[in-house]
Amino acid sequence: MLLKRLYDANLAQASYLVGCQATGEALVIDPNRDVEQYLRAAKDEGLRVTHVTETHIHADFVSGSRELAATAGATLLLSGEGGADWQYAFAADAGATLLHDGDHFMVGNLRFDVLHTPGHTPEHLTFLVTDTPATDRPMGAFTGDFVFVGDVGRPDLLERAAKVAGTMESSARTLYRSLQRFATQPDYLQLFPGHGAGSACGKALGAVPSTTLGYEKIANWAFGTGGEAEFVQAVLAGQPEPPAYFATMKRINREGPDMLNGVRRPARLDAATLRARATGGHRIVDTRPADKFAASHVPGTINIPLNKSFTTWAGALLSYDDAFSIIVDEQCPGCIDEAARALAMIGLDHVDGYYDGSAVTLPRPDERTSATIPQITPQALRTRMPSREVQVVDVRGASEWSAGHIPDVPNIPLGQLESSLSSLALDKPIVVHCQSGARSSLAASILQARGATDVSNLVGGYAAWAAAGLPTMRADG
Repeated sequence: MLLKRLYDANLAQASYLVGCQATGEALVIDPNRDVEQYLRAAKDEGLRVTHVTETHIHADFVSGSRELAATAGATLLLSGEGGADWQYAFAADAGATLLHDGDHFMVGNLRFDVLHTPGHTPEHLTFLVTDTPATDRPMGAFTGDFVFVGDVGRPDLLERAAKVAGTMESSARTLYRSLQRFATQPDYLQLFPGHGAGSACGKALGAVPSTTLGYEKIANWAFGTGGEAEFVQAVLAGQPEPPAYFATMKRINREGPDMLNGVRRPARLDAATLRARATGGHRIVDTRPADKFAASHVPGTINIPLNKSFTTWAGALLSYDDAFSIIVDEQCPGCIDEAARALAMIGLDHVDGYYDGSAVTLPRPDERTSATIPQITPQALRTRMPSREVQVVDVRGASEWSAGHIPDVPNIPLGQLESSLSSLALDKPIVVHCQSGARSSLAASILQARGATDVSNLVGGYAAWAAAGLPTMRADG
């Protein structure tokens, strides 16, 4: 038996290649849209991909299961659980074999037993793997978004992302029962989860790549609650707002993703067109670091830095229906390919070209060629607030704002900012802040692009304000 973990750090997402070296057959579990990586990995190990499956309908990336199965000529295996209201709509057209609780299938000499583990989603499956030439007992479980290292999958996404009203509490109760059933498996069972630290599919995921059921019984809070009611309260408390694009991912992955046919580099655009397109309303995303954007950028562009949060905010702030262009740092030759891949992973396929960062500094004496985002310190902001001459906006999540915020400062989470512009006077000074300054840099760029004439970013965000001993309050007073 061969087991290879393929991890996408930007998505905090794990896929698995599980192969039988005796027969050369291999299964891929939870592939993302970059299907070539799995074919290469299998070839490098002398294997061929004969089976493809996934644990559930994903919310945070576009699934590659259908495309990988079609490309490799492999058997596609999908959950048939979840009830009539929550099924893979494309399963029949894709020729998929539907799996149910208690089923098993073979990949060479490897046996995979199917457990229905609902709660995170109604159709969620966990796969137990047994290396039959060695033993008749399972060695590990691929738990997807059911059990993580130190946490469990959040049960609120069906309601908060997929908009199936009234399902959070019932899903939490279902998740509790799934955990109780799973806890009867042997403690030595190795667990291979679908996500690591940084994923929004849980609230406190560990960074260790794998664990054991016995260890999770000791260290994972979800196995140590005092019953169902306590578990339900704990698992629903403090869950952050799901990224805005999760609802789109659920729909795409349920209905059937388009075939990507490889991640392609977008065409390079003529630098002379940048300003005209930006001021003409075409959405242009500057992916350079926030400090570079703040120092100088083209008016009308927005800033989403190419870092580990890039997919989260690109999915939240960009339209899935409209074309857009990107600007990449001229000092990062590989950034265009990295950005194109990251966008493709969440289904943002309408990239109509890119500009090199040097285009930002092209001089034209007869026009305003660049803009800046001024930075303001907590102390300077404090002196301006009593006169009410400045509007201050907190763009953190609602749960962060409730836990502590600047008095009299309203909360407009970043993902809701563009739809809330009518609540702001764009012709008057605005200061935006988040926890540390990263999200507020994005917010400032959006406000500028939408016509705000005087926007500043609070240096260090709420953390710096609180650290300076300035007034704060909680939502409960």
